Amino acid sequence: MKKVIVMTTAILTLSTVIAGCSHSATKENTAKNTSESTKDKASSSKLDPYKLTIVYATGAVPKDLKAVQEKMNAYLTDKINATVELKPIEWGTWMEKTNLMIATNEQMDVMMTAGGLGYSQNVAKGAFLPLDELVAKYGADVTKALQPQFLDGTRIGGKIYGLPTNKEFASVDGILFNKALVDKYKFDISKVNKLEDLEPMLQTIKDNEPGIVPFFGQEGRQMSNFAVSSSSFDNLGDYLGGLDRSSKELKVVDIFESKVFMDYAKLARKWYQAKYMNLDAATVKDFGAMQAGKAFAMYSELKPGKDAEMSSAWGVKVVQKEMVNTPITLNTTGIMTAIPRTSKDPNRAMMFLNMLYGDKTLLNLFDFGVEGTHYVKKDETTIDFPAGVDAASVGYKNEPWMWGNQMLTYLFPNEDPKKWEKFKTFNETADKSPALGFAWNSESLTQEVAASNSVLKQYQQAIMSGSVDPEVYIPKMVAALKSAGIDKIIAEKQKQLNEWSATAKK
Repeated sequence: MKKVIVMTTAILTLSTVIAGCSHSATKENTAKNTSESTKDKASSSKLDPYKLTIVYATGAVPKDLKAVQEKMNAYLTDKINATVELKPIEWGTWMEKTNLMIATNEQMDVMMTAGGLGYSQNVAKGAFLPLDELVAKYGADVTKALQPQFLDGTRIGGKIYGLPTNKEFASVDGILFNKALVDKYKFDISKVNKLEDLEPMLQTIKDNEPGIVPFFGQEGRQMSNFAVSSSSFDNLGDYLGGLDRSSKELKVVDIFESKVFMDYAKLARKWYQAKYMNLDAATVKDFGAMQAGKAFAMYSELKPGKDAEMSSAWGVKVVQKEMVNTPITLNTTGIMTAIPRTSKDPNRAMMFLNMLYGDKTLLNLFDFGVEGTHYVKKDETTIDFPAGVDAASVGYKNEPWMWGNQMLTYLFPNEDPKKWEKFKTFNETADKSPALGFAWNSESLTQEVAASNSVLKQYQQAIMSGSVDPEVYIPKMVAALKSAGIDKIIAEKQKQLNEWSATAKK
């Protein structure tokens, strides 16, 4: 799953101001006896035992989670005298539960975060620790894996608060298709260059395939995501003001007042009324019908081999079609890991994170589970499910795109052996946003951001899914955003963007 997080737009309000967050001092021998990199350098016998609490989003919680956790504990005890408590939270309740965990100062050591999941807001609330010194001391594999511009792109107020996963940093909007249905009706998806080109195919599916959703919509992944994603705007992380990519100006505007947003919303409404889309498109939180083979097509942010990746994950073969010619790098905050301020041993947390960027054994154990039980190795780089096991029945699965250095992860047989080389080319040749490296600090406008996100929660998904008339509801949303203070947010973003632009390395 590639950049699902960048497109996540239902950001819940962090209503409780975090105050009094503190963490116990890390024992001196942790720093003394551990050198720059944790990889084969930490003398675990000289470190006090410590349990790391790892909080992250997942689909369904895997049944073999404890077995994988035990394997990780045995490995980590030997390396850094640490164990882990894995705390996966289902996507549908992620914001609600993590907001509460942060607000109540629950002890956490590593937490998944993203630009679209409240990264800047949590930094403004004091929820995350600055990582610069920790990276300098214990993050040798982090800095080896990540180009400086990608790490710098997470800075807020000059400091790093999140480590981006080393994966694709570019994206190209497009469509994933159910391959069996493409083959059955001999659809030529190479000729799909705009959304309207899909309509004859969607009508064919509607007329001939009862029980199949022609176009599957999901909260955060709608056809009108084209209006607010890489093809039209750099959303600057949170959609509360973005850059119009058709303009040469470094000017922040309200995306939702644009003609392009209205045009895509109207098309979404047309498809919704034509019954091309699922009626719960505004609220469904998982891949549902698409993953079950009960849908024909869906919007997706694409990258090299995304279709093979999702085919392995879902157990349903899909094929992809890019709708934009050039991949675009907007930001590096699509998925990251942070160390919450409530961690009692930030040094050990950084040692663990560093291992995810340089220790292939730990990373693949965390991603794919136990060899022989959850996967078998075909060669040094390729794995497959064991006999009698498939994507639906396997007892453990994680999201490899979320963690550390994805270039170290195994591939399935249907994936391109040169996938990681293509990722590097994809990143290097992408059209860079003029705001690449900018991360805005919302600290001075916490109330306005919270109020505006509440407005988006009320209106955005209904409009983007076609569930309501956009000519009625977009003006309502725009007016509500103005009342919430979006003009102040845009003005402050513009000020910070100008300041960043004046000092950014060219």
